[in-house]
Amino acid sequence: MERIQSIRGMRDLLPADMPLWQFVEGTARDLLSRFNYSEIRTPLLEPTALFARGIGEATDIVAKEMYTFADRDGESVTLRPEGTASAVRAYLEHNLANELPLNRLWYLGPMFRHERPQKGRFRQFYQLGVELLGAAHPAADAEMIEILWEFAAALSLRAVSVHLNSLGCAACRPGYREALVEYFTGRVGELCPTCTERLHKNPLRVLDCKVEGCRRAAEGAPHMLDKLCAECAAHFDAVRAYLDQLGIAYALDHRLMRGLDYYTRTTFELLAEGLGAQNAVAGGGRYDGLVEMLGGRPTPAIGFAAGLDRIVMLLAEQGARAPEAPLVFVVALDTESHKSALSLMRELRRSGLRVECDVRCGSIKSQMKLADRRGARLALILGEEELRTGTVTLKDLAAAESADKQSRVPRQGLDALIRDKLRLRVSEEMRP
Repeated sequence: MERIQSIRGMRDLLPADMPLWQFVEGTARDLLSRFNYSEIRTPLLEPTALFARGIGEATDIVAKEMYTFADRDGESVTLRPEGTASAVRAYLEHNLANELPLNRLWYLGPMFRHERPQKGRFRQFYQLGVELLGAAHPAADAEMIEILWEFAAALSLRAVSVHLNSLGCAACRPGYREALVEYFTGRVGELCPTCTERLHKNPLRVLDCKVEGCRRAAEGAPHMLDKLCAECAAHFDAVRAYLDQLGIAYALDHRLMRGLDYYTRTTFELLAEGLGAQNAVAGGGRYDGLVEMLGGRPTPAIGFAAGLDRIVMLLAEQGARAPEAPLVFVVALDTESHKSALSLMRELRRSGLRVECDVRCGSIKSQMKLADRRGARLALILGEEELRTGTVTLKDLAAAESADKQSRVPRQGLDALIRDKLRLRVSEEMRP
């Protein structure tokens, strides 16, 4: 019978993959708790209207990439392609603005887009999203960029840079769109078919296209920063001043645009070397119009999303290894010893140690072989003599052959002895 394979563009994250994923996710949780952001979890499935209204009918996401279908009740539903619209829907549905004037939210989970799979891009992908609702001040923009910068630093991501631009507002952006359409109309023969199609619907996306012909055509395009109204220019200058104060280096990037309708003013990305053309690992910006667009009161907001697939890939390519608690492996020589081992493992696990045994209860050779394959640091051996004397034979699996590689130790106080032994082993491994 033919085996069933996973769907193209979707993949399994295997046990060997998870330590690095858990390290990235744990780093995000720790960092965001220090900035006093609260986690929110929204459904994977949302009404299609949420994204059609919030993201925009003319965007590629809504027009071409969403997984949309009718449920059994005939309602049109969509697997979420991004997290901001869902977070704002929850913010409105549960009246979070009535609880606090400022809402600092974050979320983490899978998103879905029917795109062409390539390096770092999948049809089911994972994002960390961070949102700050209720603040129009440029200090909020700086805080969001600072979080992203600190996240990259905490992960020790190398060769990353912050790119910064402004999209203006409803007062100054229409004039800029007209200037872009006029400019690219004279160069329409140089544009790819996608950009030719999107020119009059979403001309800002032409600037962001990675096709070489479009990039050449965009070299002389007008800059949004030259078209900003006085208020938007003052806001952008203030954001830059805050970043300078924080010592966060950035590059002005006139090509940096956002294809989603809800973005306005500040926009930013974190770019990394080693990913080819799709080199953005995170991006975001201000979206002051989205809350009102989804039925709420006018509410300023800013946020970003980080692509965890790309971040994990970069860390792996840079040789990063996630810290993992050392493993203690219990070896039982007979049936009575295995019964005693169950109690011993419970005690050690409750004390916080990472402990495993071979539940197949095979020979000592097969158990020790599994311990070695699992990368265990210590083996605790239980047999008839150990049960009679209330002891355990402790074997250091990482030590070279020596007199102290294996010793008989009392069961009482074993957890403290194991911790001391593991600390000593770690310190030895860290010596140059």
